[in-house]
Amino acid sequence: MATVHGAASLLRDVGLMPDGPVLWGRPLTSRASGVYLVELPEHLPTAPLELSRIGKWIERLPNLRLDGARPTSRVLAARLGSLWLPTETVLYVGAAAGSVGGRALALSHHVLGDRRPHADGQWLHALVGVERARVWWAETDAPEEHLDALFEAFAVIAGPRSSAPGGTIDGRPLGALLLPWANTRRPTGERQVHGISGAIAPDEAVPAPPTRVVEIAPGDADGVPLGDRGTGTSRRGPRAALPGSPRSASPRRTNSSSAPPGARRDAALRAARVEPVPLTRDAYARLEAELNELTQVRRPVVVARIKAARELGDLKENAEYQSAREEQSFLEGRVRLLEERKRHAVLIEEGRTGRVGLGSVVVLEHEGEMLTYAIVGTTDADAAAGRISSSSPVGAALIGAVAGSEVTVRTPRGTAGYRVVEVR
Repeated sequence: MATVHGAASLLRDVGLMPDGPVLWGRPLTSRASGVYLVELPEHLPTAPLELSRIGKWIERLPNLRLDGARPTSRVLAARLGSLWLPTETVLYVGAAAGSVGGRALALSHHVLGDRRPHADGQWLHALVGVERARVWWAETDAPEEHLDALFEAFAVIAGPRSSAPGGTIDGRPLGALLLPWANTRRPTGERQVHGISGAIAPDEAVPAPPTRVVEIAPGDADGVPLGDRGTGTSRRGPRAALPGSPRSASPRRTNSSSAPPGARRDAALRAARVEPVPLTRDAYARLEAELNELTQVRRPVVVARIKAARELGDLKENAEYQSAREEQSFLEGRVRLLEERKRHAVLIEEGRTGRVGLGSVVVLEHEGEMLTYAIVGTTDADAAAGRISSSSPVGAALIGAVAGSEVTVRTPRGTAGYRVVEVR
């Protein structure tokens, strides 16, 4: 049987004086900032999950998904159980910039699936016997720094004890982090690989106050036609038709207060949905290349910097540690952004229609100079690299144009004329 290296030992490993323990759900005596750890009195070979609790969790959250599909309670329990580390007793590590006692108590009162007061760590409420857990804590003026250090210390201890001879842990999702079981993220942004989404209830949409809205055709305000106002663009020569143009629609008035509450709620939810990210195949390849560079090359370098800086001691006054943590924070933020774009990416079929559209490469003549632009989505725009967004003034004016079209773009600095030489 492996020697238990519990919460108190972990706190001492990072230079903190442990206090406690108290039983789960009992108040802590500290109201200062600090870190706290939830542990079982003994390690268990498997996660003691309660299927009925998991079933209620799934039932109350219609958008809960596992790997993109609606799971059964058994399938979801199996995924949660695959992250269980049978040699470890520490199930969760948290930090509080305010009252560590209040934060720990909020976690014990949380309801599985709620957004508040403490969604991180909510997996604990899927366990049978969690009331036997104990809470240890330590006060510190640098709670996030010590939280990160505790995760590192936990991984150092748990990794060799939990791994098979080949260095892997049977049944865990590929790429899963060595975190205490109920932790789903690190303070620097790295998230546990578990495949679960929609696990907490969304924020309720607050209905807007009743207002009267007058809908008019774009650009026709004050009697000024679209060619002189609105997008500020006009074009002469062949042009694609714009089906469903609002020009033919007469202004109409609506009163949002007359809409039923359900309709207003549905409209709010539609507005909150994530829009698809249109990408060409080249843009998608660039996204994947950058994501690979960040996760496979730069992330290990930053982690090594943090580890080396931590060994210098005094985390709060350690400039090298703070610098490395900031770099990691920026890196993980960029990784999350790219992963979100990739998740919602829609590949653009670059058909050769002869008209300018997303994915087209356009050769323009402007004041005797030849310019070449690729028309891309907003997330891939880079004017210096010759990629302009389809929603930019020039890009919007070019959409639908063919070779020979003359396009005028109105900008704050005046008007600019372009002639389309070639579309490819």
